[in-house]
Amino acid sequence: MAAAQELLKTGRSGEREVLSDVVVRFAGDSGDGMQLTGLQFTDATALHGNDLSTFPDFPAEIRAPAGTLFGVSAFQINFGSDEITTPGDELDVLVAMNPAALRTNLSDLHPGGLLIVDTGAFGAKNLRKAGYERNPLENGEVSAHRRIEVDIPRHVQDAVEGFGLTHKQAVRCKNMWVLGLLMWIYGREREPTLDGLATKFARLPAIRDANIAALNAGHAFGETAELPAETGPYDVPPRTDTQPGLYRNVNGTEAMAFGLLAAGQLAELPITFASYPITPASNLLHALAARKEFGVTTFQAEDEMAAVCAAIGAAWAGGLGVTSSSGPGIALKTEAITYAATVELPLIVINTQRAGPSTGMPTKAEQSDLYQAVFGRAADVPLPVLAAASPAECFGVAVEAARIATRYMTPVIVLSDAYLANASEPWRIPDLADHEPFPPAFRVDPDGFHPYVRDPGTLARPWVRPGTPGLEHRVGGIEKDYDSGNISYDPENHQRMTDVRTAKIDGIAAGIPEQALEAGEAGSRLAVVGWGSTWGAIHQAVRRVRADGLDVAHVHVRNLWPLPRNLGALLRSFGSVLVPELNKGQFLRLLRSEFLIDAAGVSKVAGRPFRVGELEAEIRNHLEGRS
Repeated sequence: MAAAQELLKTGRSGEREVLSDVVVRFAGDSGDGMQLTGLQFTDATALHGNDLSTFPDFPAEIRAPAGTLFGVSAFQINFGSDEITTPGDELDVLVAMNPAALRTNLSDLHPGGLLIVDTGAFGAKNLRKAGYERNPLENGEVSAHRRIEVDIPRHVQDAVEGFGLTHKQAVRCKNMWVLGLLMWIYGREREPTLDGLATKFARLPAIRDANIAALNAGHAFGETAELPAETGPYDVPPRTDTQPGLYRNVNGTEAMAFGLLAAGQLAELPITFASYPITPASNLLHALAARKEFGVTTFQAEDEMAAVCAAIGAAWAGGLGVTSSSGPGIALKTEAITYAATVELPLIVINTQRAGPSTGMPTKAEQSDLYQAVFGRAADVPLPVLAAASPAECFGVAVEAARIATRYMTPVIVLSDAYLANASEPWRIPDLADHEPFPPAFRVDPDGFHPYVRDPGTLARPWVRPGTPGLEHRVGGIEKDYDSGNISYDPENHQRMTDVRTAKIDGIAAGIPEQALEAGEAGSRLAVVGWGSTWGAIHQAVRRVRADGLDVAHVHVRNLWPLPRNLGALLRSFGSVLVPELNKGQFLRLLRSEFLIDAAGVSKVAGRPFRVGELEAEIRNHLEGRS
């Protein structure tokens, strides 16, 4: 009876080959539901207990012509029984729903990898759109790979017959058929997905029942089709060393939203989030708009400048002002950000970086806005800059940004990117009781007050709620007198005010942790130094070379300005320094200029994250003097 129940629940029967980790990519047209399929498979994998990392990769066009190369949407997941920090390098499985998906993704499938192809989409018209003169399934182009070639639309139509759907509606269920097949191959439980479909389409019973039938049919196909043994089934056991706690899958956008909400609770401040739609930053507005019970007001402005000015207005009124965008939008906000720096109000500016310049590649990842964040303002107006290293770390970075902004009365820039925003990983939900509250002390005493009287420890000016009796005052962008807050054109006063604004930001270094090592020891032969979303690939690459006995350390910097106070001495302790970045070497030049170290760089601007293998090869080459 127990064996029968297990078969009904998971489809497991007989022996499954055990694998430690797997990389799967779903690829098809934007309308094929690849993102939804990937997310559903991710949820099932998380419930199975595997560690995982995902990488959604979709076109910038809202709906490119079906079957074209630039309309391919893909979702990649790396899951396993050990620590997973990247979406993986080469693919173990590629699901190609049409010729365009095959052509744009086949090179990433390692020889011998499993290729699942929808032969129903390989007609002459789709082959021409993808640039194929002959069918690649017939000319030997895919012969190096294990294959499951199946006419998915035909199987789907058989499965959903009787639900009264049109042909178009029926074929749209093919992504659920594929999901069912993958769930059988890797022993994922179907019940949570089936329950989710029942809830999602509760008001559309025919669509609900058709999707459920398609998923079950794909699963049954795996069980009954007598597929070649080399195509599965497999078992990827759960990770056993996971820290106990309550977990959920989270992408960087969700974690950033939760971090801002937590910051509002810890600071005991209402949050005003004002932004203007831009890829890949827009979803942060959507995430926060659904959480009004946490004291957040969301505002979609008519343009980028209005958005940042509204956030500044919220800060002036005694709330936590937050605005977000991507590189082009941050450029438009720059004048207002410098205004907030001059009047010294707490403001959080979130830059979800994308490939550029200009419109660039809106859905692709890059780290090319570091200079913009650290130096991109008129005159000498330094601001603190933080960067998240993983999707889950966006939570902590958002909280830290709010702490710095309110403690030092300054705008704070937070750097994320398209990869972090969209990628997901398991996140152990934190307990806010473990975080120190940081409610600001609003000035209420009029004795000796002027708008720029400063705290001797932080050099922050007072924060006053408008209308506080006896503390009425005006601030503006024109330079102010240090001792009275009145408008001043005095040259000595301007020098003094510029120096103190700089000293205030420099002083933040005393209130942040010293730079720690991610792996290795100080004084190692080589330090690989990164920032932002390169963390996962660097972590795994350093882990591999250290397993071979190489003397390599990993340093990852969260506070990009001001830099941690011990960073220079730490970097000078290493024999050499290597800085991988998804740009042309911006952090490399920053480290060289600040600490006069002879560091080397690894640059990539392909719109995709580093692969672990790329960085491992660079580390070995550097140690062998072949860089």
